[in-house]
Amino acid sequence: MIERNESLEEFTRLLNIIDELRVKCPWDMKQTNESLRKLTIEETYELAEAIFSGSDEAIKNELGDLMLHIVFYAKIASEKGVFSMGDVLKGINNKLIYRHPHVFGNVKVSGASEVEENWEQLKIKEENGYKPVLSGVPASLPAIVKANRIQEKVRGVGFDWEKREQIWDKVLEEISELKEEIKNHNTESIESELGDVLFSIINASRLYDIDPEAALEKTNRKFIKRFNFLEKQTLTKGISLHDMSLDEMNVIWEEAKKED
Repeated sequence: MIERNESLEEFTRLLNIIDELRVKCPWDMKQTNESLRKLTIEETYELAEAIFSGSDEAIKNELGDLMLHIVFYAKIASEKGVFSMGDVLKGINNKLIYRHPHVFGNVKVSGASEVEENWEQLKIKEENGYKPVLSGVPASLPAIVKANRIQEKVRGVGFDWEKREQIWDKVLEEISELKEEIKNHNTESIESELGDVLFSIINASRLYDIDPEAALEKTNRKFIKRFNFLEKQTLTKGISLHDMSLDEMNVIWEEAKKED
């Protein structure tokens, strides 16, 4: 594993490589913030996939790809004369120190939840005393991630359940309202109530320290694995899924569950 001094040397080397690519490589020369944006999103998802896989090697490689993008954006900005990589680093360093007064100052905290509350309050103060609590939630976030982030944000200013067990009454209330709209056959209201159910379930996952995105992805993968088993078994037996009843499929599905 490379030590800190050599890490700094490698970071400088990356900056130099990007400098050279911007003047010598036709592809790198034509890149803009806009052209890199979709690639950055893709790299972020690849990092998330690597983290989910648990492969340290994959995580290392994907972090490198993402680091390339960060340096690239800073390089483009420096060419415009607006900011440099140093400005980016200085900005995040100052922000971390400011938002951790319990580490770099004299503030006392009782635990992680209080750290989060202080963090959100300090963010508000940064905007001349006022910044909407939810203004920092990107509009383009996937819905599940966005819902989770919204709930974390409002929790930071004290808008949360007193006891996490209270959320289950809310979940049941939302499910009841959904069932009522289903009886009324009101498509628009069904969609709205279903959204409320999902939002409350995501809230429950937050309260119990479960990442809803990760939980759903694990279920997705589990379902895919079991369905692939079902499909493989039918092919082995020379049977088509289209010719099977649901009860017949469920017999093999239970076998797939045992395989897990």
